Amino acid sequence: MSTALRPRTGSAAGHRSPEGRLRRRRALYHLAAPVAVLTVRHGDVLHGTTVSTVSTVSREPLLLGASLRRGSQFAELAVAAGRYAVNVLAGDQARLARYFADGSRPEGAAQFAGLAWETGPYAHAPLLDGALAHYTCRLFGTTPLGGQEVLIGHVTHAVVGEGDPLLSYTGGLFSGPLTPVRDPGAGSQTRKETPT
Repeated sequence: MSTALRPRTGSAAGHRSPEGRLRRRRALYHLAAPVAVLTVRHGDVLHGTTVSTVSTVSREPLLLGASLRRGSQFAELAVAAGRYAVNVLAGDQARLARYFADGSRPEGAAQFAGLAWETGPYAHAPLLDGALAHYTCRLFGTTPLGGQEVLIGHVTHAVVGEGDPLLSYTGGLFSGPLTPVRDPGAGSQTRKETPT
């Protein structure tokens, strides 16, 4: 069974109040997410932007989704170029995340001046040195949702490195080693995992 995405209507006035909207927005900060810099080349124009909402949309075919503000320059360039790159940042790259989120950075190729990067083989977009992973994507589609533009990319090339991730959580950037959760054993199941 599938349902189309459509707005739901409800009668709970508390959910529509400014306080209710603020609570929901604050709750979203508790979704930890990897931080990435998306890069694109369209003709002679280079552009990058920071996102903290890259996620797997499908495993077969391998599709990644990224959420950008509606009307973003990056989305327009990615649609025109038909391809782009996703640079998943390492824990020590918070400076890059902040830089590519800063609207006052230089335009075009100048925004990459002084940074270590190489040109990707398929998208010809910048691949930033030191990133935990590089995904080169062919544009699969875009979907406007609310005030956002969701960019869907079909992964054509992927390279992974090692290190700790840079994560967005509670409105800030976090880094450090991830501690694996101890496996309680094959015989134990949580309530959600119990077969019905």
